[in-house]
Order: sequence, then C-alpha cells, then structure tokens
Amino acid sequence: MTSPSDELLDIVDENDEVVGQAPRGEATVRGLRHRCAFVLVRDPEDRIFVHRRTATKLVFPSLYDMFVGGVVGAGESYDEAALREAEEELGVSGLARPESLFKFLFEGSGRTWWSQVYEVRCALPVRPQAEEVAWHTFLTEEELARRLGGGPQGWEWVPDGLAAYERLVNR
Repeated sequence: MTSPSDELLDIVDENDEVVGQAPRGEATVRGLRHRCAFVLVRDPEDRIFVHRRTATKLVFPSLYDMFVGGVVGAGESYDEAALREAEEELGVSGLARPESLFKFLFEGSGRTWWSQVYEVRCALPVRPQAEEVAWHTFLTEEELARRLGGGPQGWEWVPDGLAAYERLVNR
C-alpha cells in the first residue's frame, strides 16, 4: 500500500488548468496549487456532519471540519473525487452523487488549491474512516454557528473548510 504522500496530483494554474503533476507530499511541502473536493453532508434531519481530523493528517491535523473530501487525484474529475472521498470518509457505499454548488480558489496558510464545493444527503449509517476522522457528530446549523465563533464554545476549524462554509452561507 502506498502512502498518501505518494498520491499523484494534477498541479494547476490560477485558471484551474493542468500545468503538471507531482506527488501529494511534494505538492504540500512546495505549496503547489492543486484541486480539492469538499462535500457538506446532511442527515435526514438536515443536520451537518462535523468531524475532527486525525493528528496524522498531512494538512491541518486535529482541526475540526464541516466538510468531508480531499484532494482530486491526477486525471480524476472533481465529481469523481467528491463521491469517492465522501464514501471513504463516511465509511458508506451507495451514496447519491453529491450536488455541485460552487468553486473557489483557496489561498491561505501558505497553501493554495482550487476547491469545488458539493452537498449531499446521507441517510446511511456512517462509520467514519479511522485514518481520517478522530471524532464526529451531526450538528444543526445553529449548533454549528455556536462552534464557529471564538469564546468558550468555539472550536479550531480548518481554514479552507471555514472559507468554503462562509461562502456557502453568504451565497
């Protein structure tokens, strides 16, 4: 089995056009622009899947996220990556195809990637992938809003997921 650092990614320019390829570990260390898929998952009660990333993640370890997803592999489409990543991280199969909402360029924390944002409803029982998810729950939008702010109830969020969520709620 290969390491996540060895996964081959398409490297893209400011217009999301492929300009080369590099292993994920190299892209991370050198800050090379690549592609990611973010999937907001809602349960049948309209609550949002929220999780804390494992401490072993290459990027933003141990931080909270309201999206599942990840990098788009070399030659893979955003749509393919969204479904693959959502099923892997949630530990489900047979998930409906996530609905594409919007795309934006994330730039921050010395990192940059094109981020395609999706949403999907999941009525399946989730069994999150232990290598990716240290803890999880479903929160209402109001509960999530309380966790977003600073203060005693605030959590530390991945900056790319926070940027995507702010764009989502302000559309």
